[in-house]
Amino acid sequence: MKQGLLLGALALTLAAPAVAQVTDAKSYVMKAGAGDLYERESSKLMLGSANGGVKMFAQQMIKDHTDSTAKVKAAAMQAHMMVAPPKLAPEQSHLLAELRAARGTARDKLYVSQQKNAHQQALMLHQTYAAGGDTPSLKMVAGKIAPVVQHHIGMLDKM
Repeated sequence: MKQGLLLGALALTLAAPAVAQVTDAKSYVMKAGAGDLYERESSKLMLGSANGGVKMFAQQMIKDHTDSTAKVKAAAMQAHMMVAPPKLAPEQSHLLAELRAARGTARDKLYVSQQKNAHQQALMLHQTYAAGGDTPSLKMVAGKIAPVVQHHIGMLDKM
C-alpha cells in the first residue's frame, strides 16, 4: 500500500511541471476539466465507504468541482471556444484504479494523499493561468477558482 501511495505521489509530482507552464486557453480548459473530473470521480468512489470527515470532504469536492467545471466551460464559451468533454489523463486513471483497489482506512488515507497532490496541481494550474493566461474570461475564472482550491488544501491539512 505504501508503494502505491509513493507511486501515486510520484506520478502527480512528475506531472506538476507541465501544469505550471499552461498559459494557452485550450490547454488550460483541458487540464482544468481533467482535474475536476478526477476530483469528482475519486470523490464519488469514497461516498460508499468513507466515514465522517472524509465523506463530508468527498461530498464537498463533488459539488465544488462540478461548479468549477461549469464556470470554466461558461468562460470558454464566452471566448467562443468549443469545449470537448473532459478526459482523465493516464496518471489520473491509474490513481483511480489504486483507489478502487484500496479498502478501509487505507483507502481513506490514500484518498486524502491523492487529494493533497491533485489540489496542489490544481492550485498551480489556476494561479498560473490567472497570472499569465491568454484569454481574459478564463483568466478571471481561474482567479476565482484558485482561492476555492486553496480552501480545499486547508481542509485537507486538517485531516
